[in-house]
Amino acid sequence: MKKNRRIKKQDVFRRGKKAGLPPGTPVFVGEKKQEVIGISIMNYSTEEIEEIQNATFDDCLIAHDSSNIVWINVDGIHDVNATQALAKLFGLHPLTTEDISNSNQRPKAEEFDDYLFWALKMLTYSGESNTIEDENVSIILTRNHVITFQERQSDLLNPIRERIRLSKGKIRGKGADYLAYAIMDGVVDGYFVALEQFGDYIEQLDDEILTAPAKTHMQELHRLKREIVFLRKAVWPLREEVSAIEKSSSRLIDAAIRPFLRDLYDHTIQIIDIVETYRDIIGGMHDTFLSGMGNRMNQIMKVLTIIGTIFIPLTFIVGVYGMNFDNMPELKWKWGYFGLWGIMAALGLAMLAIFKKRKWLS
Repeated sequence: MKKNRRIKKQDVFRRGKKAGLPPGTPVFVGEKKQEVIGISIMNYSTEEIEEIQNATFDDCLIAHDSSNIVWINVDGIHDVNATQALAKLFGLHPLTTEDISNSNQRPKAEEFDDYLFWALKMLTYSGESNTIEDENVSIILTRNHVITFQERQSDLLNPIRERIRLSKGKIRGKGADYLAYAIMDGVVDGYFVALEQFGDYIEQLDDEILTAPAKTHMQELHRLKREIVFLRKAVWPLREEVSAIEKSSSRLIDAAIRPFLRDLYDHTIQIIDIVETYRDIIGGMHDTFLSGMGNRMNQIMKVLTIIGTIFIPLTFIVGVYGMNFDNMPELKWKWGYFGLWGIMAALGLAMLAIFKKRKWLS
């Protein structure tokens, strides 16, 4: 089943529930992608690391007072009470809590006195439906803590966890701002993987349209156009978000991190270029499809015209000898019938030879 890029009724109803509520009232908007929320904690420094799977709120209380770098990851945003509890523990603004609970939140960056809030889309490619699937990711950066909220458990951030476990790269020797950057960089790197797989499918579809265009290809092209619109809505705000983070004067972002953020900004520009290129390619595929269908119709009309042209003189001859006149001496010739067939066959072959010589049959 192809995924349709339309607003689901349940999302509309969820938005309707927010009508009349005070600003900052969290209401879950979106599709619940896992039944039970899961919390994991990574507490590390250059010398040591402690990791807790299936953590409880009491574990979060202990991690809150730690002097090490702490990464708290929450899988599942449908439990508004759990989100509010963590938000209260870390002093998050009610509007931040509201944005975290909205899976359709537009990518953005907000700066508060004690923390930074970033919302972005995590993109993955589904080979079964040939669609780009999205997941909202929220990142909270404080002095020593990074809190991430995902709609469901994902493997996209596992390489970052592995780097922390094995103390690879700079992540164990840097602060929480570098961890937040690494998470954003991991999400953006996932864009390249998803877009590469999406581009392979576009190339495959382009070859099919060139060789044998079919009516189903038109529907698929319209679906791909909706996918591109969805991608543009996810990618273009991301560029603004990264730019705002890089230019931020917040004390939570060290000056040594800004070159990495500029590199991340360059990656967003590359992603936008890829999306725009795909947009142009799909537009060209649409023109190619219409041209292919037109050429196919022209070939059919060409064959029918050649057949009709050959039968015009034959029809004339048959029509003449089909008239009921008494004074038609050819009708009484012994070999008249066979001779007429020979003349019509020779005439048809002669016309085919002329058409072939003029290359009208190619």
